[in-house]
Amino acid sequence: MASNEEGAQIADPGPLGLAGFAATTFVLSLVNAGLVPKSVEPVVLPLALFYGGLAQLLAGMWEYRKNNTFGATAFGTYGSFWLAFALFVWVFSAKIPENEAAVATGLFLLVFTIFTAYMTIGALKTNAALLAVFFFLFLTFLFLTIGEFGAEALGKIGGWLGLLTAILAWYTSFAGILKATFKRDVLPVRPLS
Repeated sequence: MASNEEGAQIADPGPLGLAGFAATTFVLSLVNAGLVPKSVEPVVLPLALFYGGLAQLLAGMWEYRKNNTFGATAFGTYGSFWLAFALFVWVFSAKIPENEAAVATGLFLLVFTIFTAYMTIGALKTNAALLAVFFFLFLTFLFLTIGEFGAEALGKIGGWLGLLTAILAWYTSFAGILKATFKRDVLPVRPLS
C-alpha cells in the first residue's frame, strides 16, 4: 500500500491511459474509415467499457494523485467518453427515432469536439507528441461531428484521422513506458514548456 507521505511516488499513469485510448480509438476508427464492415462495430463496446473507459478513468484519478490537472482532466473525460459511448450505443441509441439518430450522435460528438479544442490549447505546454495526439483528436472529432450532421465523406476522413490519432497515442504511451523502464528518454516526445 502506498504511503501518503510527502515525496511518495506512484508510477506514471499516462502510458496506461494513452494505451487504452489508442486501442479503443483504433478499433472504432477502422469502422468509421470504412476499412471494416459496420457490423463489427459492437467489438468496440467491451473495449470502450474496460480499456478506453475504466482504465482511462483510473489513469485520470492517478493523475490527480500526481497533481497533474491536465492529465486528470483528459483521462477522466475521455474515460467517461468511452463509458458513455458504450452506454449510448447499447441502451439509448435504439430509443432515438432513426431519422434523428445522426443528429443525436452529432450532438454527442460535438461536446467532445469542444472539450478537445480547449485541451489542445492546454497541450501547448506539454510536449510535441501529446500536442500531436490532441491536435489530431480535435480534427477527428470535428470531422466525425460534421459527418454526422450530413457530410458523410467527412465522417470517413474522421475515421482516418482517428487511426492517425491512435498511432500517435500509442507512440506517446510507448515513449512513456520506455522512459520508465530504461530510466531515460528513448523515444523523443520534445518538451514544449
